[in-house]
Amino acid sequence: MISRPTAARAPRLPRPALLLASAALLLTACTSTGTPAGTDAAAPSGTAASPSPAAPYDVSALRSPGGRLLGVASAGSPDDLDPVNAFAAKAGHQPDLREYYQEWGDDFDPDENTKLWRHGQLPLLSWDPTGTALPAIASGSQDDYLGRFADQVRSYQGPLAISFAQEMNGPWNPWGPGHASADDYVRAWQHVHDVFRDRKATNVLWVWAPHVTDSGAPTALPPYFPGDEYVDWLGLVGYYGPQDGADYRHLFAPTVKVLRTLSRKPLLITETGVAEGPRKTAQIADLFTGAAGTDGLIGLVWYDLQKKWPGSSQLTDWRVDSSAAAAAAVTKAAAERGFGYPLSGPQASSSAR
Repeated sequence: MISRPTAARAPRLPRPALLLASAALLLTACTSTGTPAGTDAAAPSGTAASPSPAAPYDVSALRSPGGRLLGVASAGSPDDLDPVNAFAAKAGHQPDLREYYQEWGDDFDPDENTKLWRHGQLPLLSWDPTGTALPAIASGSQDDYLGRFADQVRSYQGPLAISFAQEMNGPWNPWGPGHASADDYVRAWQHVHDVFRDRKATNVLWVWAPHVTDSGAPTALPPYFPGDEYVDWLGLVGYYGPQDGADYRHLFAPTVKVLRTLSRKPLLITETGVAEGPRKTAQIADLFTGAAGTDGLIGLVWYDLQKKWPGSSQLTDWRVDSSAAAAAAVTKAAAERGFGYPLSGPQASSSAR
């Protein structure tokens, strides 16, 4: 339960670079007979056939990664690689994915996400419907924006994980209990998913990510689950901090047990961190040990920021390097527990693409 970074508003951009990239792909991709992909072989001589748009990236291999991912959540746009490189220097490992935050109404930028993917990180978009009621999304009144966003995602030649309305069981969110019903949430999620499907934006991994059920978020999770056919990964948010649990057994395990009654899909801890304090190094070891021992868990994403806890005037320091000892503990625990599995680049090209 933390305050989110302010989402950077992405401009609505023309796409000459994307058109050039698509043309390059079409020129280099050939059929078995040597005919360029997207060319009509039956077209009369001297007649230029219209090229077909490149197919969306195939995410099927990413639905079940073969190792444990280590990611970073940070402020800024997806093409800002400074947080990625800083995390790598702190944790001794390049992150496998990067979570960034965007508000409903902002456009998706294919070029920025391409830069991140080519650098070696799967983009994980935490898409917050701030300022827009869930019933409005579910009713289709937002479909002009939603359809445009889906088309922008489809034009991006890479994979994208989307966590829509994350922490939907948290009353601190305007889409959470007291602001919207579970039925509102499920109908909105399913509608967003279906619009992407209808627009053939199939290069998306859908990540359903509640907050751990604790004293701050006691709402039952089953009514919020949109259905196994609408989810690729289960997500989970939880922090070792001033108001959350002090160990994995109490912080995460009870909610994991509930999630496993809903689905056997892979589980990703989409946001976590350990607040600076006298127990931070021990809790870091506990986090990685507990996560590694969780059946079906494919990784965790570290929230590498300082933020004020809702209702508090004090900054809480979640950063990996809040102390030299903390950074050393993360490096050691991640290595010992096998976190770090590349999804892109030369090491992963044969399995992920």
